[in-house]
Amino acid sequence: MRPLLNTLLLSAAALSLTACGSMMMSQGPSAMSTLQARSGSSVSGTVKFVQHGDHVMATVNVAGLKPNQEHGFHIHDKGDCSGPDGMSAGGHFNPTAKPHGPQTSDHHGGDMPALKADASGNATATFHLTSVTVADGPTSIVGRSLIVHKDPDDYTTQPTGNSGARVACGVIAKAM
Repeated sequence: MRPLLNTLLLSAAALSLTACGSMMMSQGPSAMSTLQARSGSSVSGTVKFVQHGDHVMATVNVAGLKPNQEHGFHIHDKGDCSGPDGMSAGGHFNPTAKPHGPQTSDHHGGDMPALKADASGNATATFHLTSVTVADGPTSIVGRSLIVHKDPDDYTTQPTGNSGARVACGVIAKAM
């Protein structure tokens, strides 16, 4: 009985290590962005992006938002946050020339789900993005910027979503 138990334990350990290895191998390159306040706001935060096969996982932590409100959240074309109003970041990143919209239909590469602030003005979210990569190439988000907007995105108005002033900006840089 003892040899059978040892065999089962060794098999379980090997299976566990194989699963961990598979999960680690499915992760690709990663990138980070630190959001800094713009347009007189106090919004700040961090965003991490990790390539997972054909999509990118984003993990978002933002503070200083208007409590209990949605805020438009986009990847913009230029990696430039030097303007006090965030306008130096340019328009939405749109490498495939699609219309503005939600992730569930045709959308700019830079269109992301809205940030939903809690009663304290904090937003945390994890979501996956399609049609962009962290890896090098024409759809790479590295070297672009992130913008948090003052208002919700209507996902209809072209090409911006009518989400108002840019209240935070951060350049996306490859993680080391």
